[in-house]
Amino acid sequence: MKRLVISAFLTTAALLPVLASAGNASAGEVYHREVNQQSRIYSGVKNNTISPSEYRNLERRETALNNARERDLRRNDGRLTPQEYRRLNARENNLSRSIYRDKH
Repeated sequence: MKRLVISAFLTTAALLPVLASAGNASAGEVYHREVNQQSRIYSGVKNNTISPSEYRNLERRETALNNARERDLRRNDGRLTPQEYRRLNARENNLSRSIYRDKH
């Protein structure tokens, strides 16, 4: 399980910079929050406060959020509209609360 977690984290960490848009501050903020949340998930798995099933659920939600961000950026020439930013921010807030609850 540890090997799976480490490889998933490293893969995500390696791909996220490639997919991030540096030209848009709100897209960059969303990206940095995703990286931070990924780190929080990894640390929870590392110290056994997040179970394997919780890990799979959080990773699935993190992937869906990343896919939505990428889709929104592609749709608008690398920019997020205010509505898309608010929607992604709300989803990140929910995911962040879930990470906290799963770790405690």
